[in-house]
Amino acid sequence: MAELREGRMVFEVFDKRMTPLAKAPSVTIQKRGVISLNKAAHELIGNAETVELLYDRDRNVVALRPADDSAPHAYAVRSGSKNGPGQAIVSATAFTQHYGIDTSATRRWKPFTEDGMLCVDLSVVGTVITGNRTKTTQAGEPAEAAEATDPPAPVEDPTDDA
Repeated sequence: MAELREGRMVFEVFDKRMTPLAKAPSVTIQKRGVISLNKAAHELIGNAETVELLYDRDRNVVALRPADDSAPHAYAVRSGSKNGPGQAIVSATAFTQHYGIDTSATRRWKPFTEDGMLCVDLSVVGTVITGNRTKTTQAGEPAEAAEATDPPAPVEDPTDDA
């Protein structure tokens, strides 16, 4: 959206990388370590309701493997949408902290599958996802930008990260 500042129009350039195509799989690691999958990515692992989180230190690759909910290391996959199938969310704060995965910014990657797992190559720089860069207050001074375009992370169940 353009706005008028000092008698001139100020335009923002739309970066199409900020909004992935709905049909293209994407995995986002949010600032607090929550992993979100869009519908296409979740379908790549059969819309699993529980997953195991894996990490390949040599390749710097994170993987989500469908698991039976009785598996001792299974994490629940929660719906990120109240309007039916859509974004899927896994609380992975302990996982990202344990492996030192950078969560200083929300980032999105194009995943790949390997041996039935949904994988993200962290050695490839993910697209940083931000909200509006600056919002203008009534006085015309910039205000703080929004944290991320992804929905707020759900409150985590401490038993998920045990």
